[in-house]
Parts: sequence; C-alpha cells; structure tokens
Amino acid sequence: MTQANINDLNPYLHGLYAPIKEEMSVDKLKVEGEIPRDLHGGYFRNGPNPQTPPKGMHHWFDGDGMIHGIWFENGEARYRNRYVATQDFQANGSNGMPGIFEPSRAVSGRSVVYKDTANTDLVFHNGNLLALWYISGQPVAVDASTLETIRTESFDGKLPCNISAHSKVDPKTGELVFFDYALYEPKMCTGTVSATGELTHFQEIDLPGPRLPHDMGMTENYVILHDLPVVFSEQAIRNRLWQIHVADQPTRFGVVPRKGGAPKWFEFPTCYVYHVINSWEEGDEVVMAACRMVPNGLKPNPEFGPYAAMADVLALRAQPFFWRMNMKTGEGREEQIDDVLSEFPVINNEFSGHKARYSYHVIFEDCIEQRFSGLLKYDLSTGQSARHDFADGFYGSEPAFAPRVGATSEDDGYLISFTANMNGQSEAHILDARNITAPAIARVTLPQRVPAGFHGTWAAGV
Repeated sequence: MTQANINDLNPYLHGLYAPIKEEMSVDKLKVEGEIPRDLHGGYFRNGPNPQTPPKGMHHWFDGDGMIHGIWFENGEARYRNRYVATQDFQANGSNGMPGIFEPSRAVSGRSVVYKDTANTDLVFHNGNLLALWYISGQPVAVDASTLETIRTESFDGKLPCNISAHSKVDPKTGELVFFDYALYEPKMCTGTVSATGELTHFQEIDLPGPRLPHDMGMTENYVILHDLPVVFSEQAIRNRLWQIHVADQPTRFGVVPRKGGAPKWFEFPTCYVYHVINSWEEGDEVVMAACRMVPNGLKPNPEFGPYAAMADVLALRAQPFFWRMNMKTGEGREEQIDDVLSEFPVINNEFSGHKARYSYHVIFEDCIEQRFSGLLKYDLSTGQSARHDFADGFYGSEPAFAPRVGATSEDDGYLISFTANMNGQSEAHILDARNITAPAIARVTLPQRVPAGFHGTWAAGV
C-alpha cells in the first residue's frame, strides 16, 4: 500500500474522528429546551485535528490541537473553535518534527523530541486555559474568552522541563501542580507554579528505568507519581504500538510532599492507570481513586490494516478502584469500587485534591473505537451509580461539571458534554448533575461537527 492511501485505513481520521477545516465564531445558538440562568461560564474540550492531511503513518495523538468552546450566560450560548498555535503548528511541518510512529528527533535547544501538538488536556490556571500534551510538551496559554493562543508558557522562563497532560490545579490555592517524565531516561519530575504564574518548587525523582505514565494524583500536601509497567520504545513504534508492557514489574505509587522531599513508594499488583478520579488525605492515609485498566477483550480489526494494533491499544476499558497508602505504617491497600467499565472520569473541580463524593465517567460502546455512548455518575462513598445514555447514534465527549451559580452542595450543578453523530450533527447537552438519568435540560445545536477528542474542563464566569 502506498503512503498516499494508507490513511484511508486509519479509523481515527474518518467518521466521528475526521478533522474539520474551519475555525468559527457563532453567537446565540439554537436551543431545544432552556439553558439555566444560573449556568455561567465556559466548557472547553481539546482534541486532535490535523491542519493538513497526513502523508505517512499517523497516530491519533499526532493531530494538531483544536479547542472547542461553548459559553453560557443569561440563558444564551455562543461557540468558538480555534487551533492551539504551538510552535510546531505555526511551522506547519516545515521543521520536520516526527509523529510518534517515527523515531524521535533531538533538536538543539528543544526539549520535545516529537511534534508537540498540545492536543490532550486543558486546565484553567492564572486566568487562562493551558493546553497540554500527553507525550509531554510545552504548555500553551490560551485566552478563555476567545480561544486565541497567547504564548508558549515558560512561566517567565523558569520552567525547567516539559509538562505532561494531566497536571492539576489546586482549587484552594490556585497553584498548578505538574509532573513530567523522560521517554528514554530513568527519571520523573514534579513541580509547582503559584496562582500568579511563579515557579515555586521543582524536583527530580529517580526511577528504576524509563516509564510512560499518563496521570498523577494531588492532595492538599502530596503529589502521587505513577511508576507503571509501561514504557515507550522504538521497537513498539516499529510494531505500530508506540508503547509496550514490561512483564513482572509491579505497579508503584510514589507519594511526594508537594513542598519537596523524598517519595514514599507503595507497591501494588501490576496494572496500568490512565486517568485518576481524585486524591485526598484521610488521617494517616493518602487515598487515590482512579480507573484501573482491564483487557478490552476485543479482536483487532483487520480492516484497519497497519492501524489495527493502534486501535487495539486505544480501546480503553477500565474499572474504578481506590488505592489507600498509609504514610505511617507503609501499608498499601487496593479496593475495587465497581466492576462496570468506565473511563475519562471528572469531578467538581472545586473538590480536586480533597475528598469528593461524586465522580462522572464516560461509558464506552462495545466496539474497538473510542465511542462514548453515555455517562455514569458514581457515589464514591457507596459505589452506586446512575446512568445517562445519549440518543441512538450520538456519542459524547468527556463531560465537565459546572457548579450552579450559588451552589449549596457538591453535585449542585450541571454536566456539559459535546455530542456528535455519523451524519455530522453536533450538539452540546446540559444535564442536571443531581439527576443524570433524566433527559437533557437543554440541547444546543452547534454550527459544525465537533470531532471526537480527548479531555475538557469548565471555567466559571468567563
């Protein structure tokens, strides 16, 4: 097969995942139902959207970052989408940075060895959105009112590393707590940026070997770093996998004081964790809730040709667990919350790093592609859940929790999710977070399709 048509077989360039071409700004969107007057702020979702058709083997993570935003105020909604103008996006391929199916490329004065897309996650810090990338890149500051790129963020030139996608913002202090890792070196690092953008702490952590973590935990006093049995390797890239599992290696979580100090490591049965639900402290224990990966039980689709292995790795299946780590005794306990499969968990961000009762997860359709057919609301104190299914043929995005203006309880607010179908129709759905089994309070018609993507966030009052 020639390079010209190899991407005809790539499932993550077609259908729900096909890129769109236009950046749009549309006010006063059409609404079915009624947008609550006490919903004020913006829901933002990041994801890959190649600005030009890929010419060679293309991984879903290679697509240029594009943020879709919907703002609510006074019962009305407006929409915008904009590319994240990373340095590599602005170069438009002229710098020759490889995608992750290719060997990495070291460039003098550059700490990122692959094309840096900033397409994975979003956090709201110091008045701006920060667009972040999984394979660890340079954060990009984005205006939360317009989605225009402001700058590649170096925190006044003091950032000593890259930042991985799932860094956290402490709602009490406004601090950004971040982590980074080295693809080929046995180390990880963590640091803190103040609410006003000043780097206040940084430290490196030695590991037994290179690792490929995806997320971290944060509590009031600690970060929880993940030493997991997965690595990034050139051998895996040649086999279209981009990552491999290391046999017989335990899972370790390192609890590190946020203000600096040696990690305390806790060892657990081998597993992989993509996404943390939340973390907090209970007496002597540091508790992390997260989604623990299980085999997807699916057969690779031969119709995807050389992309069959990629699709299999991306077919996430996970169950929610607690990990309890006693800082005095050194004892660690793993507890399963539920055996239902769910992923991409979010909470009310005002409880990030502190004990929260509720979390909200996506439900995967039973196929090898990432299609979110509904949402689950978990009561983490009981393990019970409630379910919301999208309309037949519609698939959702990772939601965000939006507290109601004047909220009086943790789940007093709304869930926002973009949805799309195979016919190119997209809507934003607003659900009552206290009653997610009910139909959407409002369905907002979007002016164009929002391709399936990665992570999102809520910013109040923007």
